[in-house]
Amino acid sequence: MAEKLTLEVVTPYGSVLSEEVNEVVAPGSEGEFGVLPGHVPFVTTLKIGILTYKQNGSVRYVFVNSGYAEVYEDRVLILADSAERAEDIDVERAKAAMKRAEERLKKQENIDFARAQASLQRALTRLQAAEKIGKR
Repeated sequence: MAEKLTLEVVTPYGSVLSEEVNEVVAPGSEGEFGVLPGHVPFVTTLKIGILTYKQNGSVRYVFVNSGYAEVYEDRVLILADSAERAEDIDVERAKAAMKRAEERLKKQENIDFARAQASLQRALTRLQAAEKIGKR
């Protein structure tokens, strides 16, 4: 059995991450799931959330905006609508997006409620990911 997994996070804009890791925990649409080397293969959908991975004793975080996960015995492929490593998140931009979404939701007139709610969820999750590594 392999001792490492290859974790790849890909968006329509390109590769965000390709690393050898020890463990992956992802935000599945039916709940979080964890993957260790030798896992049974499966495919699932992802929701907006924080993907966590362990690499040589350290924990790292990636914001993912929905998508799919393909799990293999020695590989996890994340196909996300968008994704950012926690250290790459622009906190001020995320705060501004959160404020805009909150203002749209307060008005409740002539808005796409689901879209505004998703925008707020993305901004909040980005901020949570950044906070995990001490960015504020």
